[in-house]
Amino acid sequence: MGRSSAFSLKVTWRYFSLAQVNSKDDGWTAWEAPESEHVSGRMAFRAAEAARRQDAFDQLHMPLLEARHRDRLNIDDVVVIERVAVDAGLDIKRFRADLADATTVDALRRDHMQARSEHGVFGTPTFVFPDGASAYVRLAEAPDAAHAPGVFERLLAIVAGEPSILEIKRPRRPTRE
Repeated sequence: MGRSSAFSLKVTWRYFSLAQVNSKDDGWTAWEAPESEHVSGRMAFRAAEAARRQDAFDQLHMPLLEARHRDRLNIDDVVVIERVAVDAGLDIKRFRADLADATTVDALRRDHMQARSEHGVFGTPTFVFPDGASAYVRLAEAPDAAHAPGVFERLLAIVAGEPSILEIKRPRRPTRE
């Protein structure tokens, strides 16, 4: 018999640039780099912020992730971004105007700097819990909707319940050629 859960979860998504954290240039930032310079992920951050400006972040967020990770589409391409936005039901005229607004990267700068300074974030996804505990988690694949709450409850129990555990990583057997 499965146990029932009164588990409730409030997720607040924040931006974090892997291009920034992995940069070898101490003076370079993903948010101040010229528009002419390709910055991996910057277009997707701007798209997410453009969607947020029309209260449609949740409508666009998962389709963007699926476009990148499931469909292997280039979400640094404005054509791909606009197609995902249209499919997600966004007001495309407003979306294009907001996407063109250079201040959309201000939220990336703010969130990234806060994540680094307050929580020491180094990768995604990193979960930050109300009690201040945090954990970077890498899943082999996303659990299906029926199992996700249980996976998250167990994660929370380990991360928040046992602060002495700093890292768990499963080794993988090398593939033989």
